[in-house]
Amino acid sequence: MRIAVAGGTGVVGSHVVEAVRADGHDAVVLSRGTGVDLTTGAGLDAALDGVDAVIDTANVSTLSADAATRFFQTATGNLVAAAAQARVPHVVLLSIVGIDRMPYDYYAGKLAQERVVEAASVPWTILRATQSHEFAAQLFHRAKVGPLHVARRARGQPVAAREVGAHLARLATGAPQGRAADLAGPQEERLDDMVKAYARRTGHGGWIPSVSLPGAQMKGMRAGLALPGDGAVIGVQPFAEWLTELG
Repeated sequence: MRIAVAGGTGVVGSHVVEAVRADGHDAVVLSRGTGVDLTTGAGLDAALDGVDAVIDTANVSTLSADAATRFFQTATGNLVAAAAQARVPHVVLLSIVGIDRMPYDYYAGKLAQERVVEAASVPWTILRATQSHEFAAQLFHRAKVGPLHVARRARGQPVAAREVGAHLARLATGAPQGRAADLAGPQEERLDDMVKAYARRTGHGGWIPSVSLPGAQMKGMRAGLALPGDGAVIGVQPFAEWLTELG
């Protein structure tokens, strides 16, 4: 099969590309580096020629609901329109567990993105996954007050990005499912503990206080609204094991 991967150079997308190729398929990376701009649609028609499935892992770094919504509606809208034009038989979207229970900030954009795919004429599958293990690293580097790193209190069930990528690749080679079963890691973790463990593993010796940030999204995560429900597919690698793989 020939499978196009939007965001194929990102945290999850790179693992999708790796899994697609490991399974003997042809991966087409859709990124600005390969001449494709999802926000304008430039290069999409040529890139999707002869493609059997599209996997959308494209992302934007913003905490603004308006900015996230604009990006996802535009980028994924262009992608599914080009897929329909090219008669691609299957589009797979990566989404996040709990966005319908916490539709604020970035999650509002992801929810709008799902609606774009659901309204598309191309048969589709949406996979909601929990946050990846790499989320702890991202928060460690982003959550700072001056020189002080802080760790947000929240509950999660993180999954390895490698496992998300492999799961998306498998979904793309099968029949469209609509909403697929959620994907989550093997056990619940405290996000602040994850951030601190990542910091220690990477040599940071400073004090990292745990903080309960205001806002509906973080309150929802502390209440467990980002945890998977019954029937979720459960991954294998726990966060502690992932940490040991870091250089």
